Amino acid sequence: MVRDQLRRAFPENLQENAQLAQYTATRIGGPAEFLLTVHSAGELEGAAERLWELDCEFRLLGSGSNVLVADKGISGVVVLNQAKEVKFEEQRVWAESGASIGSIARRAVEKGLSGLEWAATVPGTIGGAIVGNAGAHGGDTASTLAHAEVIYRQEGRARWDVERLEFGYRTSWLKRNPGEAVVLAGRFVLSQTDPAETRATMEDYVDYRRQTQPTGASIGSMFRNPPGEHAGRLIEAAGLKGERRGEAEISPKHANFFVNHGGASASQVHALIKLAQRRVAEKSGVALELEIELLGDWEVNA
Repeated sequence: MVRDQLRRAFPENLQENAQLAQYTATRIGGPAEFLLTVHSAGELEGAAERLWELDCEFRLLGSGSNVLVADKGISGVVVLNQAKEVKFEEQRVWAESGASIGSIARRAVEKGLSGLEWAATVPGTIGGAIVGNAGAHGGDTASTLAHAEVIYRQEGRARWDVERLEFGYRTSWLKRNPGEAVVLAGRFVLSQTDPAETRATMEDYVDYRRQTQPTGASIGSMFRNPPGEHAGRLIEAAGLKGERRGEAEISPKHANFFVNHGGASASQVHALIKLAQRRVAEKSGVALELEIELLGDWEVNA
């Protein structure tokens, strides 16, 4: 019944049993029962409204960073967000939620605009950055965001300012209330600076990442940093740098990054997650909390 409704609602952009690994940063993950691709904020808004009308749960997928999709995949609908329009307006930038925040940051620097340099190496999308209040090098999304354009299940389309989004460290109201609202776009307020100076700052961040973080298929920061601590240091202190399960590895370069060397499964990465949490708790007494999101049926991978 649901399949027939979805086919009628989305006759052109709906795929069934679509493999998700190709859409994730780690190249890991099973199939989506249904994969719906949208190419603009308008299409995303319409898709969210229709899926809510059908009472059909769905998950958004942008760049596929900071998520780990279960080997068994995801039941229901995954909406692949390809809405990527970007507009620079003097000292502001407006971008649809599927646009790359790293690309926008680099473009802003070339225009002599400051405020997003920290994001130059961030692999995620505008939507993901807003939901998770992404940040690095002392900056974060909340510090430059003017407002987010959202479609809210209870009220329809609206502009939410920073106060309404209730940002915290790597979190927001949106992250704490999954499925209730979808980010369509965001507008950021930047400042005019010397392009050479801003570029130099960005290049320092890029060099730092190159020196301290692994390349290749990596999820990104696996765990949130505990107050006054660094998750990577705690994992290293527990003796887990270089620990492997199959082709999945806790990076020898930075212990809070887990790498797929080719052919790793989600269950192998999940085993390393549980190992790190257990060993750090035993050695340091700290309960590591995931920064990434586990998507799909994880009971079968526990």
